[in-house]
Amino acid sequence: MKTRPIVTPREWEAARQQLLVKEKQLTRARDALAAQRRRMPWLAVEKQYAFDGPAGRASLLDLFEGRRQLIAYRAFFEPGVFGWPDHACRGCSLVADQVAHVAHLNARDTTLVFVSRASQPDIARMKARMGWTMPWYTMIDESDADFGVDEWHGTNAFIRDGDRVFRTYFINNRGDEALGSTWSYLDMTALGRQEQWEDSPEGYPQTPPYEWWNWHDEYRDAEPSQGWLAQVAEATATTDPRTP
Repeated sequence: MKTRPIVTPREWEAARQQLLVKEKQLTRARDALAAQRRRMPWLAVEKQYAFDGPAGRASLLDLFEGRRQLIAYRAFFEPGVFGWPDHACRGCSLVADQVAHVAHLNARDTTLVFVSRASQPDIARMKARMGWTMPWYTMIDESDADFGVDEWHGTNAFIRDGDRVFRTYFINNRGDEALGSTWSYLDMTALGRQEQWEDSPEGYPQTPPYEWWNWHDEYRDAEPSQGWLAQVAEATATTDPRTP
């Protein structure tokens, strides 16, 4: 391999500052894209879907665990997938290895789950082997086809208002490469990071940055806000017709 030019500290810093300009542009573009996601229209989920979990049968609403938002990654772990029965597919496993501690998402009223077609005993065995702790459910109907993940991996975001569930965004293909951190997951949700510096629709929950951050074993989950979406709809009825 041919090395790059060897320079002085001053020259190296000058080169870094040139790239920093472009990095700042990328950061601002990423923030603007997340702001557009928060203004996406929502799709009502009308079907009743069924899953199996460690505690037994669960609905899509149950996967929220009482929180406002749900992020669901479709991982391929089932008969016929390379690696079965010891492993999920290599790509899905790489995604799972990058997932940050879910307590930080929970602190923003957001639940992250993985879903596959493998049985719960198989999932529990694999999770123990790989050291994964995120909730992982078994699909037992056609939810994967309806949410665009029957033939390929992908990540769906949902929000709820009481018992009503809405699909708010979907990322797949190389878009999944960037996911795994708390920030990347929050940036794909309808509510975002919920910090005051964000460009969000009027009435969306926001708190000062840093104020909510904590050690992952020190969080105390807030009570779900059942009536929040109704309040937002009333406050923005004349300015934001995309709110259901």
